Amino acid sequence: MSGTDPAAVLIGSTLTTPESAPDATTATQPPEDRRQQSRRGLARSVLRNRKSLFGFVTLALFAGLALLAPILAPGDPTLITSLGAQAPSGEHLFGTTAKGQDVLDLTLWGSRSSLMVGFVVGMGATVLGVIVGLSSAYYARLVDEALSLVTNIFLLLPGLPLLVILAAFLPPGTATVIIVLVVTGWAGSARVLRAQAMSIRGKDFVEAAIVTGERAPRIMLREILPNMASIVMTTFLGCVIYGIGAQAGLEFLGLGDSSVVSWGTNLYWAANDGALMSGHWWAFVPSGAAIALVAFALALINYGVDEITNPRLRTTRRRRDPKSATEEAR
Repeated sequence: MSGTDPAAVLIGSTLTTPESAPDATTATQPPEDRRQQSRRGLARSVLRNRKSLFGFVTLALFAGLALLAPILAPGDPTLITSLGAQAPSGEHLFGTTAKGQDVLDLTLWGSRSSLMVGFVVGMGATVLGVIVGLSSAYYARLVDEALSLVTNIFLLLPGLPLLVILAAFLPPGTATVIIVLVVTGWAGSARVLRAQAMSIRGKDFVEAAIVTGERAPRIMLREILPNMASIVMTTFLGCVIYGIGAQAGLEFLGLGDSSVVSWGTNLYWAANDGALMSGHWWAFVPSGAAIALVAFALALINYGVDEITNPRLRTTRRRRDPKSATEEAR
């Protein structure tokens, strides 16, 4: 027996408004059909939102360039040539580094590592935060106190020094960077998710599931977690932004694997070659701009999802834009 109506996986959370409540026809549909219809409705709303749509298009563009890097820039991008520090031209659109490496090739190949690390870190930190947050909210008492203590310790530790210490003493490599960023980036997510899970923990359908004898993992995954979908999505996007930026920061400080091509190592070698002092702006601007654009795209998606799932923001938007409210009502 499940205490939550499967048709309202997201309706039971902040997605429910009088305008979006299911009608009598929807209520008579099979549970699985109603769940799929709810998901399709959320996907359509996200894609209709201008902010999230622009973010998705930008992110898809970078993902496509990363996947096509071996085709668009074949060969070894780190190969040193005699074409040192050339300004952007028709032959080299982004110019060359002091070692004669094509900056466009380095930027394309760097997107593969940076995006991969960012999304893996985002997934790892979010999953760890969900596990800690749900366990802390559901079991409460001693478990909550112990997990909250660990979470608070990680929150109070200064982030950058901890990153530097862990990265300096562990063997260099992409796996080390991912582990370090997940270990230092889960606590904030766990704190937010715990607060949301505690508000759902006291609902009647959760108590009913407990009374009927459902197991704790099932209750957490089938009753509580689906009602936290929007905040989990927001947390994941924030962790991805953190992963991309923190990786670039570590590698810029020389604490990553300098043999791996990424946006962070591109900035590291540009600084080592004195690109800023010599005025070779094209050596570091593309990688820095790529980091900023991807973070901006993820932030737009985050804001768009929040705007759709948060009734207060949706109501404010309708008041400011009557035409948009009329279209949504249709």
